[in-house]
Amino acid sequence: MTAGLVPAVFVLLWSTGFIGAKLGLPHVEPLTFLALRFALVGVLLGSICLVARAPWPRSAREYGHLAVAGLLVQAGYLGGVFSAIDLGLSAGAAALIVGLQPLATACLAGPVLGERIGRMQWLGFGLGLVGVLMVLGPKANATGASVASLGFAAVALASITAGTVYQKRFASGMDLRTGSLVQFVAAALLLVPLAFFTETMQVDWTGEFVFALGWLVVVLSLGAITLLNLLIRRGAASKVASLFYLTPGATALIAWAVFGETLAPSGIAGLVVAAIGVALVNAGGHVPARATLAR
Repeated sequence: MTAGLVPAVFVLLWSTGFIGAKLGLPHVEPLTFLALRFALVGVLLGSICLVARAPWPRSAREYGHLAVAGLLVQAGYLGGVFSAIDLGLSAGAAALIVGLQPLATACLAGPVLGERIGRMQWLGFGLGLVGVLMVLGPKANATGASVASLGFAAVALASITAGTVYQKRFASGMDLRTGSLVQFVAAALLLVPLAFFTETMQVDWTGEFVFALGWLVVVLSLGAITLLNLLIRRGAASKVASLFYLTPGATALIAWAVFGETLAPSGIAGLVVAAIGVALVNAGGHVPARATLAR
């Protein structure tokens, strides 16, 4: 895959995540769902690493940095989103809260990573947020909103923001195979006991659930997450984060095509506005991060 196609493929794959969540969550509790997903990914990635003889982290410090990034990006973000929706928060409202992530990342990228963000890029971040509001606004109703559900959505936002910056700062030089394996194992080690003590861990093994689980394991965890790690390694954290502005619109298009969900003209316009914003963010230069992997 050419470097220029990686962002587009990442947005497309990441946007399909709603398929797995929508099909799978009626058959299993959220943390159990994620624990199964991460365990399966660990087995598959572990086999790939052994067959390919991929290089492993060279120190306990590197393992630690990878584990922290995995706990934030995998357990914190996905656990927060799934739990918020499971508690009744509408998917649109949850997506709208998490949609603040690119702007939050841009605010951290300067002081933490030393990335310089120009006026046109700030304008791009603003337009991207407007585009997300146009896409998700009609779906972001207050149904199911509570202190608990909003709290989990906030945890998801903080986790994906901190995880993106942390990985760029401390672990962007990782091997994509073994580094991802460490991250997923760390997330599984947290979520498995949490699911055991807080959920029934019962699973309705229907064909629909098996498809959803397989989709999330192969397409999202092995596909989209690998591309995200590659993008974080190659580019500025703020620019990578800006791509998340495109996922609500892309998700709406997929939902329209697959599930026949209504796609309002404002949603299409919002996708265009978000795309313009992302283009402005990525058109500017930046100061590279001060470090890629702390020893």
